[in-house]
Amino acid sequence: MTTLALLLLAALSTAWGAHAVWLLHRLRTARRDPLTGLWTRDAFTRQARRLLRNPHAVVVLADVDRFKQVNDTHGHAAGDALLAATASRLTHAVGRSGVVGRLGGDEFAAVLVDRDGTAADQLAVLARILARPTETAPEVHTSVSLGWVRRADHPDEDLSALLKRADEAMYAAKRTPSAVRRAAIGRLLASVTGRRPGRRSTA
Repeated sequence: MTTLALLLLAALSTAWGAHAVWLLHRLRTARRDPLTGLWTRDAFTRQARRLLRNPHAVVVLADVDRFKQVNDTHGHAAGDALLAATASRLTHAVGRSGVVGRLGGDEFAAVLVDRDGTAADQLAVLARILARPTETAPEVHTSVSLGWVRRADHPDEDLSALLKRADEAMYAAKRTPSAVRRAAIGRLLASVTGRRPGRRSTA
């Protein structure tokens, strides 16, 4: 093989390598929410299903309280800052062994692995952290309601059903002084009949 052919082969190899890196970057970017950097719904769903193979998994749903009021009063920049801070705090709390995604609007979901059985205490602390004003919008005061469910309590249910349970618990938390509520072990109630029609199935 001539020197010219070797040079051409090397150039092609470099070009294909750069193209593959670019494609991988584009794929990863498409799976990330541009505002918060969290996984999008579809990417979150894939990773969450994998984590649910662990019986110690916990599914968490989080919703910013009075978010529309924040936007109306303080502007969308403050609302965006609140969402970004909520995402960052959730990610830090869940850690590398879990996954956090933005389902849309001001709603977030997470799956974490609770090996030592302290999820209730961890989420109570997290709720207080999420209620703190952000550095970029210190004038904004709100809270984040959390609903959660243990995988072990419903071993035969899929991610969609567990999210519905967490959703029901989250809305129960909104109606009480507590910002955190664990899902009941019994049957699903209103959320299964479509109380929140905007939710798309993740089954």
